[in-house]
Amino acid sequence: MAAGIVALFYVINYVSLRVEEDMSMIRAADRSELRSLGAQAERFHAAGDVTGLESWLEELKTTQGISAAVVSFEFNHLAGETEFESKYQGYNLGRSLEWQIHLYFEENPVMEIPFENGLASFVVQLPPRMRPGGYWPATRVALHVVIPLSLLVLLTLLLYRHIMVPLRQLQRTTQEFSSGSLDARVGDALGNRDDEISELANTFDQMASRISGQLVSQRQLIADLSHELRTPLTRLDIAITQALSNDAGNANLSRIERESEHIRKLVEDSLALAWLENEQPQLERENIDLVDLIDVIVDDAKFEFPDHQISANLPSSAQLKNSNHRSLGQALENIIRNALRYTPQGESVNLNLDSSAENQYTITIEDNGPGVPANLLELIFQPFYRIDPSRNQETDSFGLGLALARRQLHAIGGKVFAKNRIPTGLCMSVVLPKQ
Repeated sequence: MAAGIVALFYVINYVSLRVEEDMSMIRAADRSELRSLGAQAERFHAAGDVTGLESWLEELKTTQGISAAVVSFEFNHLAGETEFESKYQGYNLGRSLEWQIHLYFEENPVMEIPFENGLASFVVQLPPRMRPGGYWPATRVALHVVIPLSLLVLLTLLLYRHIMVPLRQLQRTTQEFSSGSLDARVGDALGNRDDEISELANTFDQMASRISGQLVSQRQLIADLSHELRTPLTRLDIAITQALSNDAGNANLSRIERESEHIRKLVEDSLALAWLENEQPQLERENIDLVDLIDVIVDDAKFEFPDHQISANLPSSAQLKNSNHRSLGQALENIIRNALRYTPQGESVNLNLDSSAENQYTITIEDNGPGVPANLLELIFQPFYRIDPSRNQETDSFGLGLALARRQLHAIGGKVFAKNRIPTGLCMSVVLPKQ
């Protein structure tokens, strides 16, 4: 690349010199015209007609704006303009028609056309219309700026395309892979490239193969685990139910029944969370009334927590399109149940649905619990995270409710985040797109 750029500027410099040299020469037609004028002056001089020569030179200046004179080889002025005498240098009265004309001098040079007898010369200041190099400034800009810039821009675009096209392909493949397309590979799309980018693509494909194999094995393990756990739990529930029917007052059996329910809930939530994270399913979309859904959840929560109050501020209707009532309902149920768990008995949980925004609904659930340290507000959405393990045991919580809720909302395009209330309590905000 460096050698190519050096070669480019070398060629540009060589071409510029040649073009400048060519453009410094008087055009052939103008040289012929000047020689013709010199021949005419020589005829007057040969005939000894000084008066005619003076008249002709004056007419030449008047009609064509050409300043000229005839000078002997002894530098004696014979006829015409006398202004050239100060410019006679050495053995030359002016420049030859075959010489180059300097393109950077402002004043037009004096040209000399010697007579055939060598005794005198026709001396003329080059007329502006015959001055070569009129297009040299524009040509110079083109050669020194426009052409190099165009070539470098073209080279840059080619290099950019050569580098960015495979990188964009790698980016698209990475996005496809991260979206769940485990068979996405980038190597085939790069063809026969043999450079660092192809090595990167091969490394990515190897990594993708390993990860996809691990994910497939993990999914199979989850499916097998789901089946193997649910079956013994079902048998355990049947056995406990039969045992309790025979010995209803047995405290140990009641304890076993409660723990069995907790295990079942833990297994179901864990499998649901793994399913949402690993499978990234496309849920069935439907149109629902958000107010009706919240009413059902609030009624169930009041029945489950009779010692708490729930204050719901809801509009008459809130139509939600392209959502999923099961995923949204479970998410809201987990968030409300979590708020009720940490709100003291007799206290109230406030629920508000704001539909004023044009493109989204905002549901806020405020409890009167102890709140969460500010640096832990995001960690509470991590699976199995417990701020106070002993308190979670008292509330029969395994730290999966909020984690599952966030992933369920994400599956339908929603978001949830937490912030502390003042002076105490926690506020959970759920944002749902209306469309």
